[in-house]
This record gives sequence, C-alpha cells and structure tokens, in this order.
Amino acid sequence: MSPTLSHPLFARIYVRLRPTMDSQGVTEHRRQLLEGLTGRVVEVGAGDGGNFPFYPAGVTGVVAIEPDPYLRAKATQAAAEASADIKVVEGLASELPVDAGTVDAVVMCLVLCSVEDQGAALDEAFRVLRPGGELRFYEHVAAQTGTRLARVQRIADATLWPRLMGGCHLGRDTVSAIGAAGFLIDELERFAFPPDKPSPASPHAMGRATRPA
Repeated sequence: MSPTLSHPLFARIYVRLRPTMDSQGVTEHRRQLLEGLTGRVVEVGAGDGGNFPFYPAGVTGVVAIEPDPYLRAKATQAAAEASADIKVVEGLASELPVDAGTVDAVVMCLVLCSVEDQGAALDEAFRVLRPGGELRFYEHVAAQTGTRLARVQRIADATLWPRLMGGCHLGRDTVSAIGAAGFLIDELERFAFPPDKPSPASPHAMGRATRPA
C-alpha cells in the first residue's frame, strides 16, 4: 500500500506500519517476490525501501521510483545500506523515467492498489520491459464476487478508505488488469493475509508475468 502520489500524512503512517506488516509475514513475501531476479530492475512505488535488502546477487542495478519526498528520503538511506546497486529517483507509475525496452524486470509490490490508473501503470511497466522481461507483483486484491468481504471492500473504496490510506483501493481486480495489459501470467499464488487475523483477512495475490517476446 505504498502511495504512488505524494500523501505526506500517510507516508509517515506507512513508515510506522511497515515493521508490523513485515513481522506478520511480509518479509518472507518480499523475499519470495524477488527470488531469482537478474539483470536491470525497475521497482515502482518503492516506499521507504522495504524490498531493498532482498534483491539477489544476480541483479545488476535497480531504479527505484518513489514520488513521495519523505518516503524517497527514507528509501535513499535504505539504498545506501543495501548490497544491491540501487538508485532512488522521483517519478510516477504512469510516467516511468526509463527508456522503452531497457529493463529485465519490473517489481510492483503493494502499489497497484494506490495508483490512480492501473491500466496506465501496467502499460508503463510493459513499455520499459524488454520482450521476455518479467513483471513481479505482490498485491492485495478484490474478494470473491458476491461475498460479504467484497461488499465491505466496495463500500470502503467508495467512502473514506482511499482518502485515509494514501489512495489505496481494496477491491481492485489486479490480476485481471495485468492480463488485460498484455502480460502472460506464468505463476500466481492467492492467499489471505494476515493469516492469523480473527476477522476475514484480505485476499492477496503474488506472481510472475512475462512481456511476450
């Protein structure tokens, strides 16, 4: 849920929330998301750099895009401590400051919920990837249609939730949007998170998709 526009209040809330999320299992999800990556990577909506420690040795460079100045400063500090070569830059998901067809992978981690236009963000990811390049995604997604949780998500998205949570939307069908952008989904895991939450946990999806050659 890292914001993809500048939301100064939520940016500070997010920095406080992230350690709790990580302790509930997001750390392992980050590691799984980035496992096996190689070459040049663009990370969209890097937040405060929570993914940076988990980039594997095969990654030759990361361009980390973050629009919020507070989070970007935190991410810059995290990049200086990371083993990977990471450059943190200002930018938007819908206007990535990267040339077309020049990267091996795009990482989107808890960010497609908060972009203003999912289609535009995914089109940009498609544009900057080389043919055969990978999109790695980890997102909370819409509940099954017709369920009580799906109704709760719709109500939250139509009222205060996006305003309070940095533009986050709970009920987006992100997996379908990835396919609609032209990606071929190679791996997909769906799960509820956090797993020990007493009320219905949020549906999540993690996977790997390819830009066709």
